[in-house]
Amino acid sequence: MSDPLMAEPALPPAPGAEDHVAIDFVNSAVALPGGHFSDLLGTPGATNRWLTEHGLAPADAGVREMCATQLRSLREHLRSLFASRVDGLPPLPSALSAVNDALSRAPSAALLQWDEKHGPYRAAPCPTNEILDRALATLAANAADLLTGPDADRLTACGSSPCNRYLLRHGRRHWCSVRCGDRARAARAYARRSGEPGSA
Repeated sequence: MSDPLMAEPALPPAPGAEDHVAIDFVNSAVALPGGHFSDLLGTPGATNRWLTEHGLAPADAGVREMCATQLRSLREHLRSLFASRVDGLPPLPSALSAVNDALSRAPSAALLQWDEKHGPYRAAPCPTNEILDRALATLAANAADLLTGPDADRLTACGSSPCNRYLLRHGRRHWCSVRCGDRARAARAYARRSGEPGSA
């Protein structure tokens, strides 16, 4: 049986993801044609790779399933908030609570440290058990900034079914990639042909 992830090449980042890591994070779970699904946070190893590629964890962070589960949970809450914003609906209180909880996880101040060789200095501690908290706080803060900033009105869902990715709209473009745009145009052309008189 072929691997559905190998059936289609990886999608490029959606428009806006280069400025908002939260878009890339929300888009790390993608619905693909044919009922396939790709989850870049599907395993602890994949989660560690995603975090490392986005500068949120060292390559040797040793992400465990519990950490991956917490990240996937935040991702779903952020997807819910993005959908609420795009659809103009009130957000789920649980989604707001989850984001606010993540925002409060990272220390906000650099603490006073002391090194025998160099003396006093200030730095935020980051032992291994804080890597996840910092990643969650960073992703939540980026999403909150997006949802409350000037780009919020450009946030939209990809207009090509079954794609479930989000992007920042540029002009009339409502697709996250060229592939999704081609798929949407092909579906529209098929619908026009099917709707013609005398068509089967």
